[in-house]
Amino acid sequence: MTPENAPESRWSDLDRPPLSESALRHALLQEGGLWTSLDIVPETGSTNSDLAARAASLPQGAVLVAEEQTAGRGRLDRTWSAPARSGLFFSVLLKPGPDIPVERWGWLPLLAGVAAASGLARAAGVDMSLKWPNDLLVKVGGEERKTGGILAERAGEDAVVVGIGLNVTLRESELPVPAAGSLALANAISTDRDPLLRAVLRSIEQWYRDWRSAGGDPGLSGLQTAYAAGCATLGRTVRAELPGERSVVGEAVALDGDGRLVLSTEGGGRQAISAGDIVHLRPAD
Repeated sequence: MTPENAPESRWSDLDRPPLSESALRHALLQEGGLWTSLDIVPETGSTNSDLAARAASLPQGAVLVAEEQTAGRGRLDRTWSAPARSGLFFSVLLKPGPDIPVERWGWLPLLAGVAAASGLARAAGVDMSLKWPNDLLVKVGGEERKTGGILAERAGEDAVVVGIGLNVTLRESELPVPAAGSLALANAISTDRDPLLRAVLRSIEQWYRDWRSAGGDPGLSGLQTAYAAGCATLGRTVRAELPGERSVVGEAVALDGDGRLVLSTEGGGRQAISAGDIVHLRPAD
């Protein structure tokens, strides 16, 4: 068989080695820790869909990672795809329990954003920020670009699956849209996916424990303050596009106790926009 028609090997792109399932399990699956299982699959449609389908039979803390996602989803069923082993594509299963009011579960995607941004800032050495409600941003040549997204979905009555997709080594020629970015394009000091994944999962574990210990209260847990501090949306004038071709324009001034973005509108009014209601959030210009 000639090199031209040989099947692709998991080592065919030496800049993108496979994740080590055994090393990740050894590092993350600790007695008394949040993470209870970790599985890596070569390819799947959506880690969120796969994990949600098994949520009833799995304990809290299950982690599913895919080397490649062919039908990754964002909010409003927007698609997310990238070359094999070019990023981190994974979902985690969380079961907050009856002690956490269901209305506070809406903070979980924002918690994942804070945890991912802080964990990656340390492990990759990049300055990351958050675009409300679910995007991770890096700067490439001084321009903010989306390098990751978060999607949280209910899985039955007692569980939430939180999925994260992150571009790690995506090259300029591989970007799906010009506004996309990657850690490599942001000059990360490391694009080794094993320590990056460990950093994000450990950060999620710490923030989740603090949030649960505070009864899911975003103020007492420090989550509300941390999100606001890292949110690039605050202080900017934006246009919130809503269903039915409606829109609201105003300065993003705060994040309220329900995780909604508060806009200061013309005339001095204020309007809170929820993540579930918004179609797009764009700069007002």
